[in-house]
Amino acid sequence: MAYVINEKCISEIDGSCVDVCPVDCIYEGLTKRYIQPEECIECGACLTECPVAAITAPAGTDPAWAEDNKTFFALPLPGRSTPLGSPGGAMGTGPIGVDTPLVANWSRG
Repeated sequence: MAYVINEKCISEIDGSCVDVCPVDCIYEGLTKRYIQPEECIECGACLTECPVAAITAPAGTDPAWAEDNKTFFALPLPGRSTPLGSPGGAMGTGPIGVDTPLVANWSRG
């Protein structure tokens, strides 16, 4: 299981985790970032760079956020007809501009 980004990242704009990721697997939604589980090599570089401790190791991951992270890539996001899948690097996609339903509802609450 890859690292997961939890609710502490919602509306966090720092992005230093993205800068240190050697495989470019941290994607930007509208208000939160997501780690592509098939691209993550579990190197841990992002863990110490996150200023809000939003990235969790596989063993310490809350199942709800692990599922949310998978959803971002595996299911069509709002306004999209196909899943994002594994694009092979976040730099090539740029900001996705939409979040999962869990995050979108969390942000409104």
